[in-house]
Amino acid sequence: MVMGIVNVTPDSFSDGGRFRDAGRAVEHALGLVAEGAEILDIGGESTRPGAEPVDEAEELRRVLPVIRGVRSQTQVLISIDTMKAAVARAALDAGADILNDVSGLRGDAAMQRLMAESNAGIVVMHMLGEPRTMQQDPHYDDVVAEVRAWFAQRLAILHEVGIAPERVLLDPGFGFGKTLDHNLALLCALPELTVGDRPLMVGVSRKSMIARLLGSQAMEDRFWPTVALTAHVRDRGVGIVRVHDVKANVEAMRMMEAILGAP
Repeated sequence: MVMGIVNVTPDSFSDGGRFRDAGRAVEHALGLVAEGAEILDIGGESTRPGAEPVDEAEELRRVLPVIRGVRSQTQVLISIDTMKAAVARAALDAGADILNDVSGLRGDAAMQRLMAESNAGIVVMHMLGEPRTMQQDPHYDDVVAEVRAWFAQRLAILHEVGIAPERVLLDPGFGFGKTLDHNLALLCALPELTVGDRPLMVGVSRKSMIARLLGSQAMEDRFWPTVALTAHVRDRGVGIVRVHDVKANVEAMRMMEAILGAP
């Protein structure tokens, strides 16, 4: 499945400010659905490195009209990208189906309880630190082993509070407290990250790791490398990719699946 990104923010790293207006954001979201997105990930707080937190009221003001607008026009799955339990609760009430929490349900003490009481799907992402500080000299002895162990620990903790593992997707958190070498190591070892047969979700779309590898800061130069990475991660067993540019990445997924399914 392809998850299309809908940033309702002024400061997201690649498209901040383009879809701050709710009407434009809904139009953009429906365009992603037309291109083949099966999930829309709607977020009102940037989590780029160094990003400043957004208060609850402002985040709600940004995302709720978009969720309601999208839900009124399509039954596609909607994910709310938030670390705040109050925002998650309001988003689920407005029609969202999935919580995508970059803190792994650790940022807000009320989040685990809220999710235990709901039937929503949950994306649990690995992040070292928090967005403002996560890229300040991240260190691991073995990034692959440590991310996998963290996944196993989080699944056990969530199960203890009443969240069934079947509801959970696991995201290694590329660029969230990782150097380029850490990201490449994780990309090479994706099958080793699977815990309890839970699907992996990967988000590498337009990320700075691509710029570092290419030696170009131009955002448009990250389009085709993202497509290449989508094909790679699908070949390595990843079930969901989170991307800005849906059509080309859907096509890359389908071509790789045709090869994987060939006799």
